Amino acid sequence: MDPILLYDTTLRDGTQGENIAFSADEKLTIAQRLDDIGVHYIEGGWPGSNPRDMHFFDIARRERFNQAKLTAFGATRRADRKAAEDANLNALLKSEAPVLAIFGKTWDLHVEKIMGNRLSANIDMIRDTVLFLKARDREVVYDAEHFFDGYTANRTYALETLQAAVEAGADWVVLCDTNGGSLPHDVEAATQEVAEQLTAWCSETGRAVPGIGIHTHNDSGLALANALASVRAGARMVHGTINGYGERCGNADMTSLIPVLQIKMKHACVAPANLAKLKSLSRFVSETANQVPSNCRPFVGKSAFAHKGGIHVNAIMKEPLAYEHMDPEQVGNRRRVLVSDLSGKSNVEYKAQELGVTLGGNGFDSQVIVNRIKEMEEQGYQFDVADGTFKIMVEKFTEQFKPLFELESFRVAIEKDRDQPCSAHATIKVAVGDSEEITAAEGLGPVSALDNALRKALGRFYPDLDSMRLVDFKVRVIDGREGTEAKVRVLIESRDHDHIWSTIGVSEDIIEASWQALADSFQYKLSKTANSATVIHSDAPDTDRATV
Repeated sequence: MDPILLYDTTLRDGTQGENIAFSADEKLTIAQRLDDIGVHYIEGGWPGSNPRDMHFFDIARRERFNQAKLTAFGATRRADRKAAEDANLNALLKSEAPVLAIFGKTWDLHVEKIMGNRLSANIDMIRDTVLFLKARDREVVYDAEHFFDGYTANRTYALETLQAAVEAGADWVVLCDTNGGSLPHDVEAATQEVAEQLTAWCSETGRAVPGIGIHTHNDSGLALANALASVRAGARMVHGTINGYGERCGNADMTSLIPVLQIKMKHACVAPANLAKLKSLSRFVSETANQVPSNCRPFVGKSAFAHKGGIHVNAIMKEPLAYEHMDPEQVGNRRRVLVSDLSGKSNVEYKAQELGVTLGGNGFDSQVIVNRIKEMEEQGYQFDVADGTFKIMVEKFTEQFKPLFELESFRVAIEKDRDQPCSAHATIKVAVGDSEEITAAEGLGPVSALDNALRKALGRFYPDLDSMRLVDFKVRVIDGREGTEAKVRVLIESRDHDHIWSTIGVSEDIIEASWQALADSFQYKLSKTANSATVIHSDAPDTDRATV
């Protein structure tokens, strides 16, 4: 199959999404990661619109991109001035980007009602802009904004706008579903006609046929489907953003586009070794954007290859293809088996093996554990999100648990002075072997104070605790009908340099529940350190993610 060129616009269109923003330095770091995975075009921003994007191009021009072409984005010339006098176009040239993407109006509604312009004048703006940029020896990508809406409303005019760009020498003509409302069969049909028209126009004039690109938004949940439909009809450049970030409902998601195009449709996009970097790239961009990664994101999400039902787990233990559409390792992901009240013996046996816990082998232990899990989940535990606590629980049930510390007592006090924020103080007494340690510490809250006190108490015995950090803390009321006496579930996520793990606690007292989860987290870390032969398969984050 023909190769597909990937055009990533995370740094421009992606930043138009709500709560998405990157500094110039962050943009550069993301661009380097995009280049590393093999993206062909990286749209860095609109240098004519804001100082930050111009600063990005200032620092990016000093970097070497091995595979990607850096692209600057802008608009056609203004209606009231010549191309050479247009500040936006001159900013594009000043960026020194080798590729320039400019968008023009395709929909007559926008030309006449939004811009207040004449249809013929808009054609001139498109032609003049492309001619101006091509005369400066740049590769030009022409984005036909609102193409599919314009094609539906006034097919003849929409095609005339494309012809103007082609006659002026545009290297690429990109069909944009800007409002995200088109349907795949309409996108495919329109792309097919554009391909035929481009061939006809260029045949008449002896020009080289420009490539066709597709740029889709997800307002109808069809951005991916529309992009694929256009590829079926001849598009050879696909626009998208990492994690689908973008205006309103976002853009076509590159983390789905790339594996579908390459694995499912057999179009060469990136090197197979680079495909395996996809999950890492997704997580990196999420963290840089300060966004929680979506667990259910196809291909790269934490839950994309997670199995909970006992029948499913029994099947994948025999043949993963039974319940997985592809090998998760192809995109850098992994298979996960969840343990819950829906689990059977297969879940427990798979999970125990994954966490390095040896069961009896006769099935008795696993059935006992299944029964106990069901009882504990009835009380409010949720083991499918707490691998650390599950491992400790299994070791206790099979009499393999060796606590590396034991709590003797703790006391937590909260102090509030007038307009000052609350402060917390914790005193803790723990036993490590034959030794006892009593320490006190402060924190921003009771859990923070307990964490600091426990860390201080254990630090003399386990210096490796310096590498452990609590990165997330969630509290949920299990049944609100009991009011302030209701049970709460506390979930703690911790990490060290290499791994991340979750633990859980349940109690009517939020401090008690927090202590359960916190203690399990420390026990899990210490047992991992004490027994380096133990294989930990908790969902490991990328080692280059910033410490929270």
